[in-house]
Amino acid sequence: MIAAKSRVDTWLGRFTMYRLILWVLGVLVVYSMILNVLGWLTFGLPEMLVHLLLCLGVTYGSNRLLAVVFRVRPHTESSLITALLLYFLFWPAFGLTDMAGVALACVLASVSKYALAFRGRHIFNPAAAGAFITGLTGLNIATWWAATPAMLWLLVPGVLLVLYRTRKLLMATVFLVVASGIITLELLNRSMTFGQALWQTLAQRPLLFFVGFMLSEPLTLPPRRWQQLALAAVVGVVFAVPYNFGFVANSPELALLLGNLIAFFLGQRGGVELTFKESRVLTPGSTEFRFEPARPVRFAAGQFMELNLPHSRSDGRGRRRIFSITSAPGAPEVTFGVGTAEPLSSAKKALLALRPGETVSATAVGGDFLLPHDAGKPVLLLAAGIGITPFLSQLAADGTARDTVVLYLAKSRDELAWVEQLEASGATVIARLADGSTPPEFMRDAGTSRIDAARLKELVPDIADREVFVSGSPASVDSLRSAARGAGARRVHVDSFAGY
Repeated sequence: MIAAKSRVDTWLGRFTMYRLILWVLGVLVVYSMILNVLGWLTFGLPEMLVHLLLCLGVTYGSNRLLAVVFRVRPHTESSLITALLLYFLFWPAFGLTDMAGVALACVLASVSKYALAFRGRHIFNPAAAGAFITGLTGLNIATWWAATPAMLWLLVPGVLLVLYRTRKLLMATVFLVVASGIITLELLNRSMTFGQALWQTLAQRPLLFFVGFMLSEPLTLPPRRWQQLALAAVVGVVFAVPYNFGFVANSPELALLLGNLIAFFLGQRGGVELTFKESRVLTPGSTEFRFEPARPVRFAAGQFMELNLPHSRSDGRGRRRIFSITSAPGAPEVTFGVGTAEPLSSAKKALLALRPGETVSATAVGGDFLLPHDAGKPVLLLAAGIGITPFLSQLAADGTARDTVVLYLAKSRDELAWVEQLEASGATVIARLADGSTPPEFMRDAGTSRIDAARLKELVPDIADREVFVSGSPASVDSLRSAARGAGARRVHVDSFAGY
């Protein structure tokens, strides 16, 4: 089971969230047209094709034009995703008014990324903003026709794939429980059976499409997990409870926009421009990058930052990449430790090609890989390879205030990075080097044997009293988490690097 999960994680790690969503939506578009040919949908294939071309053409074109006006580089993947979302939100039709409304929604969605933005970061989900404002004009109204029973055969696995890749399954569950519970109770009051009410809620309402492709958008979510769960519950209520205030009535897009606004005030508001200062090679397979932010960056030790690295011919992993912050909170500069062993992604090549003075945009800060607030709580940090990166910020922030043991797994002594920082931290550091080489004097040598539950218990006898944190590749994280559990650890937190 662990091996199968690791293979899935490794495969999904080849795609950024944006690229994965684009592929899933593309498959759903093709599937919808097949359903139409088979008679399961009744739009008419010409209407669907024209509708698709209209959404793609207007959204892509308006996004490119606005990028020129605002003198920024357009994000093509984002505009294509927005276009495909609008394809599923509005009814395909040949009526001039209907088509004008769709075109307006596409333009407004693009405009919202630039006009309804703060410090270069859009506040609202573009597709929801375009659909909502268009509805106010009366030209067209979003019907969310993706909520069709025949679509479920591919919609459900597609949504699960996206939510699993983005680690938003728990958040989605909270939203679905709250929203479906309210809607189901309402339908039960209309004399439906429980089965009928639940089926209509999940198969004929856009809950699944909404939570899988729109609520989970990272740029419009708050940074902490508890905040995301609370937001999911609030949006679930607003989504499901009927209301009407004159010209504004409840709708999925309005519920999402309200959630976006709440999230905006909870997190790092707006992107941050980072000026590249220098890089230094740490090991044959890792490099540290140092940036100076245009303004202070708010983050907690152990969190990550998403960088937008525009470059031509980006690969399947896209241009937006997540990296753990290795500098301490409050430091004047921000540093990242990046695995730079071959083969390199196109984004990492762009990172390595940066010259001092060039700038990149940090588009998001987040993560819940945080040490306990109680500095008296002892911890065990298990790092596999480049997984050492989030711990560096934590060690720098805590200093010698906490009882900390670090178990660092690497291929050889040459692959041990940030040795000076680890020694200065005051933590007890244990190194397990696969080739049998000798670690630095201040580190304890764990030998070359596999780190299973028994060996981990030998190395850290008081593991049951420590809160455990595991970081590294998905396969390493799964193995070390299992070992920690078997050795008696009560609380294990994980942070896996799936293809970054």
